[in-house]
Amino acid sequence: MSLLKVAVDASRVRSGGGVAHLVGIMNITDPTEYGIAEIHVWAYKKLLDQLPDHPWLVKHHPAALERSLLHQSWWQAVELSREIKQAGCAVLFSADASTFCRFQPMIVLNQNMLAYDEGVLGLFGWGKDRFQQSLMYFVQRQAFRFAAATIFLTEHASRQVQRRVGNLGITTRIPHGVASIFKQTLPTAIWPKANERPIRCLYVSPIYEYKHQNQVVLAIKALRDQGLNIELTLAGGGGRRALKQLTQLLAIEEQSGKFVTIKDFLPNNNVAELISEADVFVFASGCETFGIALLEAMTIGIPIACSNRSSLPETLQDGGEYFDPQDPQSIAQAIQRLINEPARRAEIAFRAKTLAAQYSWSRCADETWTFIAQTYRELPLKAK
Repeated sequence: MSLLKVAVDASRVRSGGGVAHLVGIMNITDPTEYGIAEIHVWAYKKLLDQLPDHPWLVKHHPAALERSLLHQSWWQAVELSREIKQAGCAVLFSADASTFCRFQPMIVLNQNMLAYDEGVLGLFGWGKDRFQQSLMYFVQRQAFRFAAATIFLTEHASRQVQRRVGNLGITTRIPHGVASIFKQTLPTAIWPKANERPIRCLYVSPIYEYKHQNQVVLAIKALRDQGLNIELTLAGGGGRRALKQLTQLLAIEEQSGKFVTIKDFLPNNNVAELISEADVFVFASGCETFGIALLEAMTIGIPIACSNRSSLPETLQDGGEYFDPQDPQSIAQAIQRLINEPARRAEIAFRAKTLAAQYSWSRCADETWTFIAQTYRELPLKAK
């Protein structure tokens, strides 16, 4: 059996979860275990610099990937297939389904659910962000239909995408892993007694409309109005429109005292420390392909109040208190239950940590490369 050379198109991998996934699946020592001789990655310099150096890992840095989105898309549609052939690669793994490349055979990874979960695009209004997401949907739809196989992170994602684009044939589910720093970190917060300090709530996620940070702020304000000494930290940076809306809301709601802290994007070490110091982790997203920040909090083992939308119940299962992310009262009630029931708090934190133990980047890498190699070898000759 001859060894494969696998091409990886990471040119559109720009989000934190996508970067973590690409770095994570390079967590292998010997690709020949999967029948792979070399892995060639095409990406922009900042991403390539985050990948490990291996003798079997070949990094390609096209100049177009440091230019505008139009230049990137043109390179992907016109040049990438030629470069893959020149490198002697037999199969393409597109690490994001938003691809114009038509190299055959291609296996794509679904990393975006914004166009597939009901009602999410409407939250963006009629501006630039909604136009971009709508355009991305049409690009992804064509890529899914062209691809020989598709990798999904959750069963929810598989169902929703295929409900919109039709049966995709060869598919599999391979969930994310979690960085070792989160497995090595334990909770450090001791629950406050008699108002000795505020109850610290933490929400780690970029600030976008579908993440519902505004509703979490209103929920925390409602709990404060009931006399609870509670505060909120939002970490992860954010989008233009959503951040502006959040700033306007805080200008009104914090007139009687500051209770919200906003932090920008943080590296894993800082995120792990931040989670360990929190009393309650809140995750109010209305749309997630997987929910990697949720998994990180599960792994550390702190009580979680979570959105009941999208793929999140599939990941958290019975390891948290659920709420409607668009209803501040529902969010406040879920947090209140965690505050009022210490035994329940401890029970779900332990359960979430137990569930998180099944996830690792080594498992994700093993399943990903096995699937890519086996899928290629099982394809009929005319599809290769």
